[in-house]
Amino acid sequence: MADLKEKGKGNDKEHYNTTGEEDFVAAANLRERKALRIDPSLSLMPWFHGKISGPEAVSKLRPLEDGLFLVRESIRHPGDYVLCVSYTSQVIHYRVIYKDNQLTIGDNQYFYNLIDMIEYYSKNKGGIATRLLKPKAKVGTRSAELELSKMGWLLDIRKLTLGEIIGEGEFGAVYAGDYMGQKVAVKNIKCDVTAQAFLEETTVMTKLKHQNLVRLLGVILQNGLHIITEFMAKGNLVNFLRTRGRSVISVGQLLHFALDVCKGMEYLESMKLVHRDLAARNILVSDEGVAKISDFGLTKLDCKASDNAKLPIKWTAPEALKNEKFTTRSDVWSYGVLLWETFSYGRQPYPKMSLKEVKQQVEQGYRMEPPERCPPSVYALMCCCWEAKPKKRPSFHKLQEMLVTELTKHSPGPAP
Repeated sequence: MADLKEKGKGNDKEHYNTTGEEDFVAAANLRERKALRIDPSLSLMPWFHGKISGPEAVSKLRPLEDGLFLVRESIRHPGDYVLCVSYTSQVIHYRVIYKDNQLTIGDNQYFYNLIDMIEYYSKNKGGIATRLLKPKAKVGTRSAELELSKMGWLLDIRKLTLGEIIGEGEFGAVYAGDYMGQKVAVKNIKCDVTAQAFLEETTVMTKLKHQNLVRLLGVILQNGLHIITEFMAKGNLVNFLRTRGRSVISVGQLLHFALDVCKGMEYLESMKLVHRDLAARNILVSDEGVAKISDFGLTKLDCKASDNAKLPIKWTAPEALKNEKFTTRSDVWSYGVLLWETFSYGRQPYPKMSLKEVKQQVEQGYRMEPPERCPPSVYALMCCCWEAKPKKRPSFHKLQEMLVTELTKHSPGPAP
């Protein structure tokens, strides 16, 4: 990294590298960035008013001024939208057609989502009467873009270069990328509704700072939602273990990974956060061999499940499956399954069992056998995590103490 120079007058300071460009890493570390308040009113689409009629839209846009706009759901054509724009003292209603998984007004331009459409017509008149100059926010919403910018988390898409796809999830692709000379990981979410849901993940991540959590670097709100995080060179823990195996990775190194995750989870516990999707696939390994927790898509302050059908059954505690209630102790259960994955060098838990069988048999008291050559004391630790009564499971603080004791019995060995 280039040497940093600093110049400033009074309290104003600017940081430059020897090329004269602002250094992204230094900027991220040196500027004060405030955590976003978790607020359901924060919206990526404050101009979206849902299912309202044309006359209602007109009344909301009064007093009429050129370029004032909102978007509503089409009542006459379900599944389509209407862009309502004020121009020359009238409101023009443009039908936005959903066609071939894209949105269009009159087949002139096609967009993946409403956010991209509004972005385009804010800069280009295109086939409509006027550029979109001023959004009419729905009552009770605040602009996520303004808030992210104000708090220092909004990044510039012109400084981002996307590379190869390094992962594909249910909600979109994850790319390797470069932002101002720093290698980064980029999660790109195109769908409006999903992007709005992931805004909560981003909000949570702005509050978190720990060596065993993947660090958020910032957000871009163009071409969908881009969540920019630190790049973890060695990928997820499952693939890392499967491609190396016991001949390369010692028991001591496995314990180090387990301890890294435990420290990160203890921190989340201290922040009163429940992860709800703790599994080896959501643990990433850095170039230095440090394990870090990622994928905060399900992390909630509110511990009530919203969609039981999408829960990762093999990793979810029985009471969470039954009552849809998640706590730190249900995360501890998941951690026990993660330990089993780790000490089996990346095997799928509950091998040869269907999800239905897992759910039924675990409720009846079944617990997985220890992985091959797993130290008995480590298996005993897993079993502690799988106590039927949540209160009997150890806290992450207690688990950390137990793992440190375990590490003293094994030579850690260098990180592979």
